[in-house]
Amino acid sequence: MSDSHPTAPIARVPALLRQVIYILVLSALVGFMVNTFRPGGGIPLIGDFSEDARFTDGTGESMVITLHDATRAWQENRVLFLDARSPDLFAQGHIKGAKNLPWQDVDNYFMEIIDGLASDALIISYCDGETCELSHDLSLFLKDMGFPNAKVLVNGWTVWQEQGLPVEGS
Repeated sequence: MSDSHPTAPIARVPALLRQVIYILVLSALVGFMVNTFRPGGGIPLIGDFSEDARFTDGTGESMVITLHDATRAWQENRVLFLDARSPDLFAQGHIKGAKNLPWQDVDNYFMEIIDGLASDALIISYCDGETCELSHDLSLFLKDMGFPNAKVLVNGWTVWQEQGLPVEGS
C-alpha cells in the first residue's frame, strides 16, 4: 500500500547529509555570534581591500600614487624613485634614475641615500608584485623620518615596464 502523502523534500535527504548541513549552519551562526560580540568589534565581514585602503599611513591617508602621476613627476625630474627590492633584483633592472634602498638594509643605507634631499621632496618607493609590502614599509619609514611626500607605486616595477617606460640594468 502506498502512502498518499508526498514526502517532504527534507525527508528525502539522507540523514547523514542532513546532519552535516545542520552542523555547518550551526557552526556559521556560532562563528558570526562570536565575531559580533568579540572585544574590539571583531573582524569586519565587509571591508575596503583596495590599494588605497591597504597602503595608508598612520593617519589613514592613502600613500598610493598612480602610474600617470609618477610618470609625470619623473618626466619633470621632480621625484626620487626608491627601489625597495634586493640589490640583485635592482641590478637586473630598475626604473631609470632610481636608487636602491632595500627594506632589509634600510638602516645601513638610509643616510647615504637621503643626503642632501629636501624634506618636502617627492619620494616614490616601489617593488614588484601586487602584494609586495616592501615599498609600503619603506614609505612608512620615510614618513616617520620626516619625508611627508613619500608615496607608493603599487606593483611599480611591473607596471613601469609594461608601459615601456625607461629602465636601466642588465
